[in-house]
Amino acid sequence: MPAVSKGDGMRGLAVFISDIRNCKSKEAEIKRINKELANIRSKFKGDKALDGYSKKKYVCKLLFIFLLGHDIDFGHMEAVNLLSSNKYTEKQIGYLFISVLVNSNSELIRLINNAIKNDLSSRNPTFMCLALHCIANVGSREMAEAFASEIPRILVAGDTMDSVKQSAALCLLRLYKTSPDLVLMGEWTSRVVHLLNDQHMGVVTAAISLITCLSQKNPDEFKTCVSLAVSRLSRIVSSASTDLQDYTYYFVPAPWLSCKLLRLLQCYPPPEDGAVKGRLVECLETILNKAQEPPKSKKVQHSNAKNAILFEAISLIIHYDSEPNLLVRACNQLGQFLQHRETNLRYLALESMCTLASSEFSHEAVKTHIETVINALKTERDVSVRQRAADLLYAMCDRSNAKQIVAEMLSYLETADYSIREEMVLKVAILAEKYAVDYSWYVDTILNLIRIAGDYVSEEVWYRVIQIVINRDDVQGYAAKTVFEALQAPACHENMVKVGGYILGEFGNLIAGDPRSSPLVQFNLLHSKFHLCSVPTRALLLSAYIKFINLFPETKSTIQEVLRSDSQIRNSDVELQQRAVEYLKLSSIASTDVLATVLEEMPPFPERESSILAKLKKKKGPGAVSVSELEEGKREGGELNGGSDRGADTAAMAASNASTPSPQADLLGLRSTAPVGSAAPSAGSLLVDVFSEAGPATPSAAVNDDGFLRFVCKNNGVLFENQLLQIGIKSEYRQNLGRMYLFYGNKTSVQFASFTTTVSCPGDLQSHILYMQEHFVEPLVEGGAQVQQVLNIECLTDFCDAPLLNIKFRYGGALQNLTLKLPVTINKFFQPTEMASHDFFQRWKQLSQPQQEAQKIFKANHSMDTEVLKAKLLGLGTALLDNVDPNPENYVCAGVIQTKNQQVGCLLRLEPNAQAQVLSHTHTHTHTHTHTNLYSCL
Repeated sequence: MPAVSKGDGMRGLAVFISDIRNCKSKEAEIKRINKELANIRSKFKGDKALDGYSKKKYVCKLLFIFLLGHDIDFGHMEAVNLLSSNKYTEKQIGYLFISVLVNSNSELIRLINNAIKNDLSSRNPTFMCLALHCIANVGSREMAEAFASEIPRILVAGDTMDSVKQSAALCLLRLYKTSPDLVLMGEWTSRVVHLLNDQHMGVVTAAISLITCLSQKNPDEFKTCVSLAVSRLSRIVSSASTDLQDYTYYFVPAPWLSCKLLRLLQCYPPPEDGAVKGRLVECLETILNKAQEPPKSKKVQHSNAKNAILFEAISLIIHYDSEPNLLVRACNQLGQFLQHRETNLRYLALESMCTLASSEFSHEAVKTHIETVINALKTERDVSVRQRAADLLYAMCDRSNAKQIVAEMLSYLETADYSIREEMVLKVAILAEKYAVDYSWYVDTILNLIRIAGDYVSEEVWYRVIQIVINRDDVQGYAAKTVFEALQAPACHENMVKVGGYILGEFGNLIAGDPRSSPLVQFNLLHSKFHLCSVPTRALLLSAYIKFINLFPETKSTIQEVLRSDSQIRNSDVELQQRAVEYLKLSSIASTDVLATVLEEMPPFPERESSILAKLKKKKGPGAVSVSELEEGKREGGELNGGSDRGADTAAMAASNASTPSPQADLLGLRSTAPVGSAAPSAGSLLVDVFSEAGPATPSAAVNDDGFLRFVCKNNGVLFENQLLQIGIKSEYRQNLGRMYLFYGNKTSVQFASFTTTVSCPGDLQSHILYMQEHFVEPLVEGGAQVQQVLNIECLTDFCDAPLLNIKFRYGGALQNLTLKLPVTINKFFQPTEMASHDFFQRWKQLSQPQQEAQKIFKANHSMDTEVLKAKLLGLGTALLDNVDPNPENYVCAGVIQTKNQQVGCLLRLEPNAQAQVLSHTHTHTHTHTHTNLYSCL
């Protein structure tokens, strides 16, 4: 910027500011301001024209008065006039006044835009920078419409000075954030990316902020920046602090630029080019090596700069999750920070290690720091650090250390901060269930959890322990004995009474042989807690009492006296009164056989995923429970029988069948998708994909079908996920009807506005093949919230195309538009059919017309494991027929496609050749066109 000459000092402004500061009271200040405003107004309205210096001085005074908190309703035109001055100081004050006081709806905006255009075309770098700063500071949509196409041209022009390029890049970034739909790079994309090669480090630093923002929204357009970013990072990392003197900060070369480059690389998967990837790995190794070197300065700024680069490098290593050596080194480096005297470093180390714990390459390395993390949980003074330590213990837990970690978390719960107790309870419950080998340990853990932190044990937790006890015969007696002992404590939490009432009502007979826990003792123990409990718990206990009459006829008279008492049959609560009256009548008139039938033991709950995971994720927000944890839970904790989300209220105990819950509760426990932009299988190889985990890559299209093919053989999962939105699916099909639940999860903390979803059927699908009825969702989706939509589907006749789901919403003012293929395929309407060997081949020979038979031979992409092939064939919906084909290596299946207009029989034969790693697939149909549609589906 040009130096301000001595004559440019505004003495009148200095005197005015001094007068304001010397005012003894608020009234004196207002009086002085009003006097000055009257003087300025008279000067502006006077006949005598003011020179540029006077205008500048008076506009400065108005600006100062505005900053003191007083309204300014004049002087705007004088400020606009200053923009046409050729003096830097006058133009600067004009732009400053406009940036602060002029809003986007001002009538002067057109005059201001004209002045800015003149300065941008003046080729005077100082004036151009002032104009660009004003555009960025105001950032209105009107300015974006006026200059969004002009600024990229200035940015990439060869004769633009470096200072102007910096301002232009940051100005364009501001406009893109406020009005992304107006900033279209188009032809400028490649030239903007090549600014990463600019010789001026300031230009590179400004440009990379712009490129990172653009890459997050349009990764494919800017993917060429990866190699340039790696090249620039390599030059910075390998340079000495003396090589980049102007951009060296306390002996660390270009720390801000290094961090931005590493952050940009996190927008993309690992480079496919071997040379680029090798160079990047070298850079990351160099950064890790430099972190081990002795510090070159004792100043805190030096360590802050080094650590900032190190943590960004570790974030990139974690993002790639493909270099075992780097992951282990990163873990070891973070382990050193766990005992650092700086609290912020300990916090960041714990947070990063939580992510590392989910990687198969670094999980074991993270586990070596378990003692340090446990110590942090016990001794840290900062609650946020203790919370991160608890998160890390949860993330590093596996079957080998589960008992130790759960014991430590239970111990910490007794003194834990109230703000994190509920989350800690959920984590202990999940770990105890996931890694329970000994079910008695699981029961002990949950009951201990209720004893220590009963107020924070949600319904999902004690529902879950009841579900598991009911589904496991080997633990029922132990659970009854343990809960009986727990209820004997003088101060017993109400959740313990609920669990005790339910379990003793079902399995109290298993411990009734001991005189210390005889039926009457059990009843008296439960009834002693009755008057201390809330209405829902009293209702549960009344249901337990009627169960006791069935289990222990000798307690009938005692329990009937309780039910007959005025406090029950005349209770002010309608629910309690109704139960008491109905149970009393039932126990009086029903025969023993009828009573035993009505009050029989609860059947096992249907096996389901745990809803506690969903509870924890809702508590923590999006991304709280990693996918690896969920998948590991399915693999290692699969022997725990799940239960539905039915309430444990024993009013339901009298019924054998509970209503099916909404699938919404467990959506967040579904498996996540691959990142956006991952390769999608091509239509030509869809059949192969049924027998593999992923297909070959295709270029991205307007319709996103990345998640479509994974659902050919399954009905539940995450269809789509990016930084903003997660879309999950649960679906069920019966004959020619289907129902699909769609779950839209807002992964951000910002509200989605104008949220709309539209299902369309392309081509013939719309008119006469597939009928779909949708229930609309609310237009506002709060941050971290999830909304549900239900689709009812009817298959009229066979079809090939899939319906399209279009989602539109506004995020931060920017319109988001997404179109996905819904996984509704013809095989969803298969009904499996059992057939004998003779019937199968007789029917096969009958379907001999060329239009009724199709065959395809293809290469197996993965090992042809028997169980995997069987699972995928069953996932298609057909019945897998054993001992039908003469060759035991072959697989044969049969099914009927159910449509409204007709039924289409299908026979399928899969012949694997293990030596050649080839699969031959043949199928026949009673309908001549179905084979084409089924192949299209596969």
